Amino acid sequence: MLKKITLLVVMFVLPLGAMAQAKFAHMNSQDVIAVMPEFTKAQADIDALSKQYQKEMETGQAEFQKKYQEFLAQGDSLPRNIAERRQKELQEMAQRQEQFQQEAYQSLQKAQQDSMAPIYAKLDQAIEAVGKSEGVVYIFDLARTPIPFVGAQSVDVTAKVKAQLGIK
Repeated sequence: MLKKITLLVVMFVLPLGAMAQAKFAHMNSQDVIAVMPEFTKAQADIDALSKQYQKEMETGQAEFQKKYQEFLAQGDSLPRNIAERRQKELQEMAQRQEQFQQEAYQSLQKAQQDSMAPIYAKLDQAIEAVGKSEGVVYIFDLARTPIPFVGAQSVDVTAKVKAQLGIK
């Protein structure tokens, strides 16, 4: 009976002792990504694409406003069937403009996701390399996973991840 109790105590205490020896680390990926050259280039590309879409939307909006003002200026002087046709054209133009805005927004989102995927992959590889070299059990990314408390036992490896990526 005493052997069983001792065996049970050993079974429960040994894992706790091993956990006490485990190293945990944390980092903030946003601090790393913000200084990655790939991120700077991706942001510049997205900004350029956004400006192109913005310019196209402004051109479309100006064209719509011009046609709308012409329609209002002609007012009651147009025959009913021509006025209805022009009104329908304006409605279609407004719908096309709205559809273009939605497509542009979706395209920007996709471009953002596509440009960030390789950046996150490279970051994850660096985090894994640092984790292995530091012998940690986990590296928590405070930017991706909200953690309400990080104790003093957890090591901040943000600088080491930057170094792994060749960033100072």
